[in-house]
Amino acid sequence: MTLRVRWLGRVAYLDAHALQSALWRGDQDHLLLLEHPHVYTLGRNADRSNVLGDPAAIGADLLEVDRGGDVTYHGPGQLVGYPVRSLAPKGSGAAGLPDTPGYVHDVEQLIIDTLTDIGVSGADRLPDYPGVWVDVHSDAPRKIAQIGVRLSRGRSMHGFAINVDPDMGFFDHIVPCGIADKAVTSVAAEGVDVTMREVVDALVARATALWAPDGHSERADVVWRHSETDLAPFSRGAGPGEVPRPGDAERSGAPAEAPTEAPVRLRGRLAQAGVVGGLSIESRKPEWMRAKLDMGQDFMKLKATMRDLDLVTVCEEAGCPNIFECWSEGTATFMINGERCTRACGFCLVDTRHPEPLEADEPDRVAAAVEQMGIGFAVVTAVARDDLPDGGASGFAATIKAIRARTPDVQVEVLIPDCKGDPDALGVIFDAGPEVLNHNIETVARLQRAVRPSASYARSLGVLARAKHAGLVTKSSIIVGMGETDDEVDQTLADLAAVGTDIVTIGQYLRPTTNHLPIERWCDPSLFAAWKVTGESLGIGHVESSPLTRSSYHARGAAEAVSPVGSPPETAAEAP
Repeated sequence: MTLRVRWLGRVAYLDAHALQSALWRGDQDHLLLLEHPHVYTLGRNADRSNVLGDPAAIGADLLEVDRGGDVTYHGPGQLVGYPVRSLAPKGSGAAGLPDTPGYVHDVEQLIIDTLTDIGVSGADRLPDYPGVWVDVHSDAPRKIAQIGVRLSRGRSMHGFAINVDPDMGFFDHIVPCGIADKAVTSVAAEGVDVTMREVVDALVARATALWAPDGHSERADVVWRHSETDLAPFSRGAGPGEVPRPGDAERSGAPAEAPTEAPVRLRGRLAQAGVVGGLSIESRKPEWMRAKLDMGQDFMKLKATMRDLDLVTVCEEAGCPNIFECWSEGTATFMINGERCTRACGFCLVDTRHPEPLEADEPDRVAAAVEQMGIGFAVVTAVARDDLPDGGASGFAATIKAIRARTPDVQVEVLIPDCKGDPDALGVIFDAGPEVLNHNIETVARLQRAVRPSASYARSLGVLARAKHAGLVTKSSIIVGMGETDDEVDQTLADLAAVGTDIVTIGQYLRPTTNHLPIERWCDPSLFAAWKVTGESLGIGHVESSPLTRSSYHARGAAEAVSPVGSPPETAAEAP
């Protein structure tokens, strides 16, 4: 079996937990490697008196979790590993129960060998104390790595944390692991100068040898980053840019390549991800990228309806190439919560000026348009509204309610932002019961920082995992042509399949303006056909894949392919 190794960067604890919970419900082997923001976690049998003071006062969260052990700390500079694997039963007559002590021993040995490889001397076990220690034969042994696992139904969750170079002061606010008379330490405190990436590389080599001895492993990394400014919104910085017309450079006297240059910050992120250069914005599109222009009567009628009701569609805002086909068929994707986004993704044309207040009657106006259009399947999306306490979740719920009040038989697909991973906000949308819950991962792990710097690969997988566990049909989208490799698309499809995604769309990136990401390649239609086969072979129910495919393209047909319209999904009793 393939061991899928993922370096995910800095991930909120609840996002990581939602992701590993979904992976645990599957049957594939994974190793998630990441850092957490400052957080204290309490195991099932933890003693709360071991938390000294109020974690919020020092900028940390406190969470109860479903692992063993007492209280521990996670934070930047600490390598956290979550092996999610199927374990062999202990012996031949053990009724399928895994060898828990043997598994913990394996994890300890993995850490001991990794620490030895990076130059930490004396890493070993300390009898009667879990984890990995240094100077175990002295009067002052020090804990350098924590272990807390959960084994259920033959599958593992949770894992280990190696103190590489965290702020050790955060350990002073707890009794670590409930052990009051033993100290904690880190790789840096032991005098070893090593980067997080070097530790990850060493650990991956050891984990592959231990858990994938036949060599069947794959690795995908989010680009390394440690600065909060890397996540800042409005990252294009130079306005919407322009699409130059043939001859502009000659008329202005500017160098021919000047209009094609993306902003310096965006180019820097691409270079860090290994993408240099790209096609000129003036380069001729392949024939297969040319959408048919059809501004017939149906198109103009729908356009008039949108204007009469003062509505915004993502079809127009995002410059979708399928607008003429979809509008001529009487379908559109409505965009709620205003038309200004609080994020500035490198591929997107949506307005990123300061957002305006919400309009209370917007859900009713969308519902009126759905009724007037006479459609049976409505798609509703929204800009990201990080300025709102719930990230705009209530707007989705209100719009679903308004549509069903006017047209009870209409099916609704929602394409949602991540709501910062807030379980309560996401729950508001889930409880509204859309027939399809769509959240786009957009690109491969390596390109996330350049493509959507305010989002997270792991968080998006977590959103989809939560929606699936809530009983919803789930959907996501990948844009290609921005610098990814074919293998990375396959890996992203594997990750989407692993969290139970039912529908995936794959389409070619089209550069909106000079201030957006350059097109790195035109992907041949044969590649899209191959990705459809790959995705569906991995267990994704329906893959809509072609150069002109966009997230909402043929949305009703895709939904019917995995869950016949009119058959609402069951609702799970509990979400992770």
